[in-house]
Amino acid sequence: MSEFEAELVVDRRESVADGVLSLTLRHPLGEELPAWEPGAHVDLVLGPGLERQYSLCGDPADRSGWRIAVLWEPEGRGGSAHVHERMGRGDKVRVRGPRNHFALRPARRYRFIAGGIGITPIVPMLSAARAAGAEWTLLYGGRTRASMAFLDELALYGDRVTVAPQDETGLLDLGSVLDGLPVGTLVYCCGPGPLLDAVEERCPPDVLHVERFRPKEQQQAGGDVEFEVVLARCDRTLTVAPGVSVLDTVRAAGVDVLYSCTEGTCGTCETDVLEGTPDHRDSVLTDTEREAGETMMICVSRCRGRRLVLDL
Repeated sequence: MSEFEAELVVDRRESVADGVLSLTLRHPLGEELPAWEPGAHVDLVLGPGLERQYSLCGDPADRSGWRIAVLWEPEGRGGSAHVHERMGRGDKVRVRGPRNHFALRPARRYRFIAGGIGITPIVPMLSAARAAGAEWTLLYGGRTRASMAFLDELALYGDRVTVAPQDETGLLDLGSVLDGLPVGTLVYCCGPGPLLDAVEERCPPDVLHVERFRPKEQQQAGGDVEFEVVLARCDRTLTVAPGVSVLDTVRAAGVDVLYSCTEGTCGTCETDVLEGTPDHRDSVLTDTEREAGETMMICVSRCRGRRLVLDL
């Protein structure tokens, strides 16, 4: 399994809101970058042990560069500080991807809901929905108007976009968007955990698509007990100990696998399950995908029984 990975150059750096920095990344030789679709994100390898995922928020038709936006998080884990303080125009950064677990599915109608920096994957979805002739609206919330990115771009859509800064309008009126959804409507939501939780409580799961920047608290189906994992392609059987992830077990055995966040949010380590029942603990798969049990995120998920066979 392989994917695009290269050193890209920061071609443009601009502030798009208070505390939000937009970067445009290009190939140093001017080559086109891989195609992507709305909802995709890339990994930035900022240093040893410092890898972060950022949604692509530019124009998918423009393969000359990838645009991302990064929120300054003083209490974060160091990724945003590195980008804001140390990455300038002309600097290089290793990038992997793109990867998409938040793809825009065809629909007659869309209701988009974004909170804060959660607007980033939504921006290219709006253009795609308009191009497809779909009916759509966006409800966009933030702490203050000044903290909300891309307002100038969103203003071009007129009254399809409702901008609701919390200091002006209070909490988002989710009922105005989610109550009485017409048949054929899909809901796409990205933002802080409390917003996503509130939307999940009000929205039928079969129409809802969310992307989380932080892991969702999981109700674990099974205990954290020892089990076997069979690597079908390697013809090896390993023991996964309590408190040790499948990912760490596989890597300790010398098997090279792709991974990034190690929190079950980015989807990089998604692996096909050939036999056994996963104990899903990720924040990526839908309920339907979990029930199917065809793949799992090996950085956090475990086994409901005593044995898993993986396509590794």
